[in-house]
Amino acid sequence: MYEGKFPKKRYNQTLRFLNEVISKEEKILDLGVPNPFSEILSKEGYNVTNTKGEDLDLETDVVKTEEFNVITAFEIFEHLVSPFNVLKDIKAKKLVASVPLKLWFASAYRSKTDERDRHYHEFEDWQFDWLLEKAGWRIVKHEKFTNPVKKFGLRTIFRRFTPRYYLVYAERQSK
Repeated sequence: MYEGKFPKKRYNQTLRFLNEVISKEEKILDLGVPNPFSEILSKEGYNVTNTKGEDLDLETDVVKTEEFNVITAFEIFEHLVSPFNVLKDIKAKKLVASVPLKLWFASAYRSKTDERDRHYHEFEDWQFDWLLEKAGWRIVKHEKFTNPVKKFGLRTIFRRFTPRYYLVYAERQSK
């Protein structure tokens, strides 16, 4: 179990899910630069390589290799204008991804200090399923989970029982 400064519930939930669907022998390409969660995956024995910060809306070559068995994308697709392009171009046969769910009581996230840190999409589960299916993926397993925060207010109460994240394991459909 991961504690401390990390978003421990999200990391623990994601690690448990990943352990259920991916073996540690598989080679993983994690979309996004090295981050605290990819470091956790490495410490847990997963063979993880991160992308180098490419603009995945425009540069999808990094996922067009058959060098990796699995692509992981944890809170990445909401930052892309068109996640369909990269999803369609992935050559790996397995995908594990999580996205933030659209919350009826809060606007989409937009950082006030970093113009790159904004959500173009916050999905409903059916929208993400449809996107994956249209890009050639078959959903094998999925789950939603909440993300309570230690703040006060009405939104904080809603976050205790309203799912915030959607986690999916999908396999490439045969063409």
